[in-house]
Amino acid sequence: MTRTNYSSGATWEDKVGYSRAVRTGNVIEVSGTVAEDEGKVVAEGNAYEQTKFILAKIEAVLIRAGATLHDVVRTRMFVTDISRWEEFGRAHGEFFKSIKPATTMVEVSKLIDPRYLVEIEATAIVKS
Repeated sequence: MTRTNYSSGATWEDKVGYSRAVRTGNVIEVSGTVAEDEGKVVAEGNAYEQTKFILAKIEAVLIRAGATLHDVVRTRMFVTDISRWEEFGRAHGEFFKSIKPATTMVEVSKLIDPRYLVEIEATAIVKS
């Protein structure tokens, strides 16, 4: 089975030893993704906008890997303040309203940078 790694070019990828996404066969796993663009935090303090930015970033790597959001079967959302679940959920719903993947949203004590409010992972299965 062929394995393909997809990089976003983030400096953390080489430091930590991971890929933005990995495709093995018809399964694509997308690493935890935060609201960062060219080393800068996007939409600092805005849970809704950070979530939208992350999901667009995930969609872009899925397209590079030969998939679409319609192939997503699972998302995992790690949030730093669960009381803001509606903001995270509203953005998630805008991307996945008709797709409805299995999803998890859990509160974590912190992410790698305190300005990140959410980190999202995704799993996609491409039709054979």
